[in-house]
Amino acid sequence: MFSFTSLFFSLLLLFTSTTTAQSYNATDRIFLDCGSSSTTITDRRWGGDENSKFVPSNIATITFSSQPNYLDPSVPLTPYSSARIFNTSSFTYTFPVSEGPKFVRLYFYPATYSGLTPNQSFFSVSSNGYSLLTNFSAFLAASFLANTRSGVKHFVKEYIIHVKETKILNVTFTPSPKSYAFINGIEIVSTPENLYFNSINVKYVGMINGPVITNDTSLENIYRLNVAGGQISSIEDTGMYRSWDPDDNYIYSAATGVTDVYQKPITYTTKTPNYTAPELVYQTQRSMGSQSDKYNLTWILPVDSGFYYNLRLHFCNIMPECTKGGQIVFKIFINNQTADQEFDLFYLQRGSGYPVYKDYVVFVNDPDHSRGKQDLWIEMHPHPSSTLYLDAYLNGLEAFKLSMGRSLTSPNPELSSTTPQTRHTKSMTRNKKRPPYAMIIGGIGGALVLFSILVLIVFKQRRRAKHYCVATNMSSYGHEYIESKSSHSKLPSDRCRCFSLTEVKAATNEFNDNFVIGRGGFGMVYRGYIDNDKTVVAIKRLNSSSKQGFHEFITEIGFLSKLRHVQLVSLIGYCDDQGEMILVYDYMPNGTLQEHLYKNNNPPLSWKRRLHICIGAAKGLHYLHTGASRAIIHRDVKSTNILLDENWVAKLSDFGLSKLGSKDQAKNHVS
Repeated sequence: MFSFTSLFFSLLLLFTSTTTAQSYNATDRIFLDCGSSSTTITDRRWGGDENSKFVPSNIATITFSSQPNYLDPSVPLTPYSSARIFNTSSFTYTFPVSEGPKFVRLYFYPATYSGLTPNQSFFSVSSNGYSLLTNFSAFLAASFLANTRSGVKHFVKEYIIHVKETKILNVTFTPSPKSYAFINGIEIVSTPENLYFNSINVKYVGMINGPVITNDTSLENIYRLNVAGGQISSIEDTGMYRSWDPDDNYIYSAATGVTDVYQKPITYTTKTPNYTAPELVYQTQRSMGSQSDKYNLTWILPVDSGFYYNLRLHFCNIMPECTKGGQIVFKIFINNQTADQEFDLFYLQRGSGYPVYKDYVVFVNDPDHSRGKQDLWIEMHPHPSSTLYLDAYLNGLEAFKLSMGRSLTSPNPELSSTTPQTRHTKSMTRNKKRPPYAMIIGGIGGALVLFSILVLIVFKQRRRAKHYCVATNMSSYGHEYIESKSSHSKLPSDRCRCFSLTEVKAATNEFNDNFVIGRGGFGMVYRGYIDNDKTVVAIKRLNSSSKQGFHEFITEIGFLSKLRHVQLVSLIGYCDDQGEMILVYDYMPNGTLQEHLYKNNNPPLSWKRRLHICIGAAKGLHYLHTGASRAIIHRDVKSTNILLDENWVAKLSDFGLSKLGSKDQAKNHVS
């Protein structure tokens, strides 16, 4: 879900834009409401297929229409309130159209139709000799999309097919054996001849030569993102009825950059005509901000392996102070390969408010020949030669799969891949499945062993190089604290990362005051960047001369290196080098609860959000008290020790005063 700020800017730009969105008049516009016998007018005119010229005359004998047994309130009535069902043989829709490239959009709402459950449906779809889907399950596809696009119930598969001189576009549905096929809607819309085909502005990544996108290539649109902006509906497109999604779900980590807005009209050119993308795409962009040298601006797109992909990156310089080349130069990486070593937008557009795009073709390897899902990475980083700003930015992104041997088919997502997985992105963090709980192997006396082993770990791990230290087996409470099924973290639960002081200094720019995000009697807290500046962390530097600080340092490592729960802040590692006592945690972008309750410069929290935060903190305490045979008493719960992540999830922090107790003790207010 995109942010309120993104929505505000999108609405603002929508009402201030001076250029009409309908910039392209499509020759062919067909909107077929499958399973319906009537005409419905929404933002377009949908005609039923019951007595349509696009179907054979015996449609009633080889297919039947049906309505879903339940239509989710979030699902539009048209075209999803009816479906055409094929359960005996192949069925072909025939569309007389003009010659040239066409968008073919297939609308699916997997539901129960006339007693046929969605998980029973498997079918294939072909069009003009191209195989689009094979043994396809809309049910599995929707399950996968629901995890990546915030609970999707319905979806559209979009293709581009070039129609030859015959001027006929066929779409054929074939049910798999003992199964059935269905379709809710079909949309055919013309697209300009050279918008996506025969482009000369293509760069091949990781190869000298690659496939040329000719009229014999079919394309499948996988992603179309309005970077840093809100949803752009199909009616707000430039006449081709494309939908543009926010990019929030695909940003890596918490380093999401900043949103820039351009409130003037966009100046289109002959190289970038006004139908290329809506003004709203070019009027918002995501840039890197003042900390640009500390991270990469990164997007992660799950795609099918074993295919070539054309990535179209949309740019628009909205900085009027950028007036010559060399002022803003950045690097572009795609799948860990250099796509552009020195990308300088000025030489492509020469002025602010002029949009351009650039295409990059990359092959996603399929080492096990499974055609399964892989992550496709797009990264940007400032080039040090920039003379005005060390920055990088992007306005929009389109990703197309290219046909291989006249096929775009890939396997259905596996059920295991539709379950939540851990992903280090802003809006895609999910709970990772944990192994079963181990047996409790200790007693009360293990607490002494715990402390002794921790001391040995801390003082034996004085290494300058980065490494991972297997945490000791805290026998006083076993692994039951480690393996909560509802927990997730950036590290395996049985490991604690050890940092050298050199690494910590590099992460904080020598403990630069500009990196300070908190301070107190314990010391300072800094924002830091690790793993080649890809991961943002919080770094707590304790007072090394304090005996109390040493005790809290040991206690914090002892508990948090073993605890993993969604309502507890995650300890990534520590540094015990040259007398320093430093702890490294997951970074919490929204700071402490106290900052939002008492600081006037923050907007007030809604009562609903306050309630969710309180419930989250209570869940964290409940886990500490009842999550294992030995309870943990926090002993320092206050608003400064309740941290808020990017999604406002409350996380308990600061375990320096915590102690072990029995389950009975957890029920007592005395600690």
